[in-house]
Amino acid sequence: MSPSTSTQATRESSRVALVTCSLFPSLWDDDHPLRDALLATGIPVDVVRWDDPTADWSSYASVVLRSPWDYVARRDEFVAWAHSVPGLLNPADVVEWNTDKRYMRELAEAGAPITPTTYVSPGETWQPPSDGEWVVKPTVSAGSQDTGRYALPSQLDLAEAHVARLTSLGRTAMIQPYLSAVDTAGETALLYFADASGRLTFSHAARKGPMLTGPDEGKINPGSENITARIASPSELATADKVLAAIPERFQNLLYARVDVIPGPDGLPLLLELELTEPSLFLRTAPAAATRLAQAIRTRL
Repeated sequence: MSPSTSTQATRESSRVALVTCSLFPSLWDDDHPLRDALLATGIPVDVVRWDDPTADWSSYASVVLRSPWDYVARRDEFVAWAHSVPGLLNPADVVEWNTDKRYMRELAEAGAPITPTTYVSPGETWQPPSDGEWVVKPTVSAGSQDTGRYALPSQLDLAEAHVARLTSLGRTAMIQPYLSAVDTAGETALLYFADASGRLTFSHAARKGPMLTGPDEGKINPGSENITARIASPSELATADKVLAAIPERFQNLLYARVDVIPGPDGLPLLLELELTEPSLFLRTAPAAATRLAQAIRTRL
């Protein structure tokens, strides 16, 4: 085999699939910098729908989840697909755990400071608080689908109807206090990518503005978020460290993580979500972020 043929064979054996869905057949545009950074290092890239029946997943050295955001109504199918894909990043066992937000219980038990959360499963009755603002959402969701914000007691009937609608469909509802700091300080997303040793290392942070303005208004529409660059505070980084330390030890080989925090009533950051499956990584807010992630993928190859 000639040197040029050998180089080509190596490149083909390193082909990467960036996984999307029919809503974003060319990727969500925040992932274009990652695609371009991979191509710039000579790594062939395909953009593939997770449910594409013609996809040969075994032909890829790595399959990286990016924007498969239509899986919510078909989560069981999506999880089964994940378990069938070799080289999936993040791995299938992480996908199964992280696509149901009841994982927050496990993080809380391990010492992570989470937003107080009540879960209402099918057949259970919700005992609503007497007042305050509250967020109702399903434990399986993406892009704030089926999510609403309610002021009690004036919107109690709407909040109860939302919980009842979710549970009647066999879904588990989760209820959290609406943290008013999102309207001023905003939410902070802290992004972590694997370094050369495989350890998650802080890359950059972004500010997310408020999205919810009323009952059940959340949609699968990432473009509606107001995203800007942010410098993470020491307390936010410390909270993220606690969250990452609380990830169960059975989950290895993580390529990326996004830790979403917001100031609680006492001003200290609380975890809203730990995103390990298909988060927006806000690569456009940090010019070198896509290169760092591409290097992390290259290291896996």
